[in-house]
Amino acid sequence: MDLFDLGTTSSTLDPITVTSLMEIDEVLCERVLVDTELTPKPLAPGSIPQSSFFREDGLARFSIRMASNEGHRNDASFLVRKMYGWRGYDTEPATSHPNCITLIASMGDKALATITVGFDSDVGLAVGNLYPEQVERLRADGAHICEFTRLAVDRNKHSKELLAMLFHVAYMYARRMNGKTDLLIEVNPRHVRFYNRMLGFRTLGPERICPRVNAPAILMWLPLQYAEEQIELHGGQREDSVGNRSLYPLFFSPVEEIGITARLRAAG
Repeated sequence: MDLFDLGTTSSTLDPITVTSLMEIDEVLCERVLVDTELTPKPLAPGSIPQSSFFREDGLARFSIRMASNEGHRNDASFLVRKMYGWRGYDTEPATSHPNCITLIASMGDKALATITVGFDSDVGLAVGNLYPEQVERLRADGAHICEFTRLAVDRNKHSKELLAMLFHVAYMYARRMNGKTDLLIEVNPRHVRFYNRMLGFRTLGPERICPRVNAPAILMWLPLQYAEEQIELHGGQREDSVGNRSLYPLFFSPVEEIGITARLRAAG
């Protein structure tokens, strides 16, 4: 099941600076897929910053990478335990699985967000333990299913932007790299409206208790064709994100997606 907290404030991002594809050898040595800066809105005269999230020069540089070593995986697990524990949820230790990859967004040594992408296989899906009939129905319809699990975003004024970017990279891995057609997630019932309004998820299964976190869950479904269309229409148009009940303007642009997908392919 996924945990997400929007925090109390939001802001827009300056255009993303994506590392040139000519630097791919340097990028891959750290498996960095995105390297960019978040720039806060200018402060009004006499106002006081609400967060220490930014460096003194007003810029916060962060990266999205595959959690490809034990240190990165430990950072991701720590963030999951921290955010889930804050809500009173149980957590299971992270385990390495050949049909899963974990992404982590970080600033320096600080983990800001993480998500795990899982693929349907002979061992099944995590969501299939709680919702086997819904998973079987999608399979019977010919769907190529993936799932997003262990989502955690640290609370700060850029939580929405971080979620959008991390979600987009996870989408690229599922859709562009592996040809998946349908995405499943389990969310707490109080987050259903957020995922529906902001990303277009639909409720697919009834409320049940998820034993992995010992909390209520609802199964939600997103046809990835819909996400692809929304990214094509709105991705990278961050000026449209203010007052917009959608995360898609905070996704990368279609051109940026091409570069990041190339890094994913090279990283394997």
